[in-house]
Amino acid sequence: MKDGYQGNGIKSLESALSVLVYLSRQGGAVTLTDIARGCDMSPSNVHRYMATFMQAGLVKQEGKSGRYDLGLGALELGLAAIARHDFVNSAADGLSQLTADTGMTALLSVWGNDGATVVRWERGASPTVTSIGLGTTLPLLRSATGRVFLAWGPAAAIATTREAELRRAARQPTLIPDFEPTKAGLNHLVSAVRDQGFASVDGRYIPGLVAAAAPILDWQGEAQAVITLVGTDPASISMSSNQIGALLTFCAERSIAKRS
Repeated sequence: MKDGYQGNGIKSLESALSVLVYLSRQGGAVTLTDIARGCDMSPSNVHRYMATFMQAGLVKQEGKSGRYDLGLGALELGLAAIARHDFVNSAADGLSQLTADTGMTALLSVWGNDGATVVRWERGASPTVTSIGLGTTLPLLRSATGRVFLAWGPAAAIATTREAELRRAARQPTLIPDFEPTKAGLNHLVSAVRDQGFASVDGRYIPGLVAAAAPILDWQGEAQAVITLVGTDPASISMSSNQIGALLTFCAERSIAKRS
C-alpha cells in the first residue's frame, strides 16, 4: 500500500477536501487558525492546502486581514453542480422504495402554471381510494402538498393562488377547519409547518384519508418538489411515526439546502 492511500480513497486528498468543505460551511472569511482548529489539523498543513487551493482558484485570501474565503473557482464548480441537479428525477427514482418502506401511497408534485401539480404517483401496499392522479392540481391551503409549497415555495409564484384561496376561505370558513382564514392565521400556519418540517392534513379534508408532505429544497431553500404520503391510519402522520421519519429522510437526502 502506497503512502497516503487508505481504503478506497487517498487520505491526503480527503484531508484537503475536508478543509475546503469546512470553509464552505462558514458564514464568511476565516483565519488560518480558525480553519486549523475547526478541522483539527496543524496550521502548517492547512497553509499548504490553502496555497494549493488558491493556485486552483478555489480559495482566495483577503489582503489586509489575511483571512481565507471561497474563490471564483469554487463558485463556478458550485454553479455547474446546481445546473446539473435534477430534483424531480432524483426524487422520482426513489419513490417506489419510499412507498415500500412506508406502506403508503406516495406523490411527487411540482409547482406548475395552475398550482401544486402531481407528476408522479406510486401506489402503496394498501389500496387508497382517491380521485388524485397524475396532473391533479392540489389546493394550496387545504392539502398537505399545498401547505408545503405555501411554507417553502417561491413567494411570487404562489402569491396569486394564496390570496385567492384565502379570500374564498374567509367567505366559507368551514372549508379550512384547522386555522383562522386571515393573514395572521395564515402566517401562524406557515410558521407551524416550517417549525415541524412537514405539513399534514387529516380526514376532515378527504374523508377516510390522511396525508403528510415535505419539501425537496434547492440552494435557495425553496421547494423544487414536494413528496406526499397518503394513507388511512391517522397514526402514520404523527411526528413520531416511522412514516414521517422516512419521509423527512427521503426529502433531506435529495435537498441542497436544509429546512429552516
